[in-house]
Amino acid sequence: MRYRIRLLGQESCPQLPCLGALKLICDKDETSLARFREQYPDVETTLALSHVLNSDDVDGVAISTPAETHYSIARECLLAGKHVFVEKPLTLDETEAEELIGLARERGLTLMVGHLLQYHPVFRRLKRMVHDGELGRIHYIYSHRLNLGKIRREENIFWSFAPHDISMLLSLAEDMPESVSTTGGNYLHEKIADVTVTHMNFASGLKAHIFVSWLHPFKEQKFVVVGDRKMAVFDDTLSWEDKLLLYPHQIRWEGNLPVPDKAEAERVEIPQSEPLKNECAHFLECMAEGRTPVTDGEEGLRVLKVLKRGQESLDRGGCEQPVAEGSAVPGEQADRLFFAHETAVVDPGASVGKGTKIWHFSHVMNGTVMGEDCKVGQNVVIGPDASVGNRCKIQNNVSVYKGVILEDDVFCGPSMVFTNVFNPRAHIVRMHEIRETLVRKGATLGANCTVVCGNTIGRYAFVGAGAVVTKDVPDHAMVMGNPAFQAGWVCECGNKLDENLACPECGLRYRQGETGLKRA
Repeated sequence: MRYRIRLLGQESCPQLPCLGALKLICDKDETSLARFREQYPDVETTLALSHVLNSDDVDGVAISTPAETHYSIARECLLAGKHVFVEKPLTLDETEAEELIGLARERGLTLMVGHLLQYHPVFRRLKRMVHDGELGRIHYIYSHRLNLGKIRREENIFWSFAPHDISMLLSLAEDMPESVSTTGGNYLHEKIADVTVTHMNFASGLKAHIFVSWLHPFKEQKFVVVGDRKMAVFDDTLSWEDKLLLYPHQIRWEGNLPVPDKAEAERVEIPQSEPLKNECAHFLECMAEGRTPVTDGEEGLRVLKVLKRGQESLDRGGCEQPVAEGSAVPGEQADRLFFAHETAVVDPGASVGKGTKIWHFSHVMNGTVMGEDCKVGQNVVIGPDASVGNRCKIQNNVSVYKGVILEDDVFCGPSMVFTNVFNPRAHIVRMHEIRETLVRKGATLGANCTVVCGNTIGRYAFVGAGAVVTKDVPDHAMVMGNPAFQAGWVCECGNKLDENLACPECGLRYRQGETGLKRA
């Protein structure tokens, strides 16, 4: 895989922000390196990333590589004690981005993301105007980034063009959107979008949209901010003196009708400077002074979250996707974040782990403890005082009652049933007679099955759809029917084992243990 890395050594640039800092260029393509040697005859070149990591006179690394390599290269550089400037997007995965942020924080290193337009003098002036209230209350923002080419195949137009616009939007809003929806069209390649339109909704009432395309007849780069006092247009295709225009339009009311009152555009005088030079100088300053970059790893993660939700919406035909995380849970877990749909209810006394998502009309009751990265479907009730491990998936219309314990990686199929009292009567209170149900790690409970209370479902067991479990189920057992009977053994991957207790799919082998099967 090809990669290009520019390395910035502090010793070669003693007076920041002087940009004589290029120390070493690394590229896996010898032809590219030859071209760089001709362009920068005093700069070292190398084909080996190990040379970069082991160079004591290199303090920082600028990574300009395909997005899928950002995480691995940035991680290696941080572990080698190098400051890192990585082009957008930070990574393709939120967990990987969080790991890089943690590594940089632990080691006292700068992690910066290349959201170039944050360093454009025009945008910086526009941001100051918004912050100072010069435009009034912001109603909506839209951005058009259109051109004919450069057409890519490693990423779609949304990931190629939109990160800069998302970065600017989040900077002006000073908040994350509550939801994102993206639609688009694939014209040149069946699976790669060439045109997308993204809509964002913010809790403040702010609305925004981003239109990007590489199939447009001419270049257009407009960023429009509409306030109730003034409207601003940042057009990066115009001459410097016209790049930022203010329109002091007003809406007045005549009777019950709004009437626009148009005014002449006002130019804004802004000292001219090169955005890329400003960005590189900022990285060097942050390296030298230990400052936090404007576009640090956290900012890169916020942009990545919007990109991911936008892509999910695009994949689902434009369905609106939630973005903003839910509230922090109380007490000792206050630093852990989860998402709960606006129709879901999480009681104050419940503890919900980071990354868990709780969807429409579900209720997590007081005293319940849920782990991280769980997925809870619609119309689910959990608790009170239930226990759910990490990475569990609870599908629609399931109730996890008090006395039910789900270990990690448990799957509860749609409309499956737990009970907690063996002989219930509506007119007799028997909550003191609750019988505990334990579902061990990795087990699957099929749709519409019933687990009678007081039983244990073994590790990686598989309960078939509609089965009624009336006794313990061994580890790795497959059961079905009413009452449930064992019909074979299953692997950790969910496939049925052969007569030799081997998995024909993944190759794992098992042997008999005290509670069922275990790996051979």
